[in-house]
Amino acid sequence: MKKKQQPKYSRVLLKLSGEALGGESGLSISPEAVGNMARQIQEVREMGVQVVVVVGGGNIFRGLSGSKRGIERATGDYMGMLATIINALALQDALEKQGVPTRVQSAITMSQVAEAFIRRRAVRHLEKGRVVIFGGGTGNPFFSTDTAAALRANEIGAEVILKATKVDGVYDSDPKKNPKAKRFSRISYLDALQRQLKVMDSTAFSLCMDNKMPIIVFDFFKAHNLKRVVMGETVGTLVTE
Repeated sequence: MKKKQQPKYSRVLLKLSGEALGGESGLSISPEAVGNMARQIQEVREMGVQVVVVVGGGNIFRGLSGSKRGIERATGDYMGMLATIINALALQDALEKQGVPTRVQSAITMSQVAEAFIRRRAVRHLEKGRVVIFGGGTGNPFFSTDTAAALRANEIGAEVILKATKVDGVYDSDPKKNPKAKRFSRISYLDALQRQLKVMDSTAFSLCMDNKMPIIVFDFFKAHNLKRVVMGETVGTLVTE
């Protein structure tokens, strides 16, 4: 009898951009896009993999672009953090429609709609088979949701950060502008930094590098790609030591 293949990872952090929830336009919330995300998350959860999700808010409001239009930077960042809560609730709704138990934890206290972020409680939810969605970024202005992902991944003991994108990995230049752009299947943190490849912002990247947290950048919009990554197939780009 053929032995069933086991997942390579048992606890992962999935980083979703707000634009990803917006579907093709990258704006507002696309029920179809969120539903597809929920199905991919359900697929790996059914394999026994513990999943935490960090969501961005760029489809609704981005603090940095708001500050360029005259909104005070810290205020703009708080507005962006609240946008991530809206996205977290949308993803929770889609997951629960698939029969997946979830909890939303927020770095900004809003007890009517989400739990406050408590590390030990988040880990307990994972152990009980729930998907935990982290909203509210780090709870602090001037930090991105990439940094929130790096921080939470280390806090809850994830084995890897899975950065979901619309491209199939990290390239040496923009593949949309340069048809000869080279894709890396594996790259070191230092090499990515020296080449100034925008894997994550520098704060998030430093956190991953200092704590030896691997990052896999992959195309989340290709069916079953999340499952393939979790099973250890060579999908996207692995950023490691």
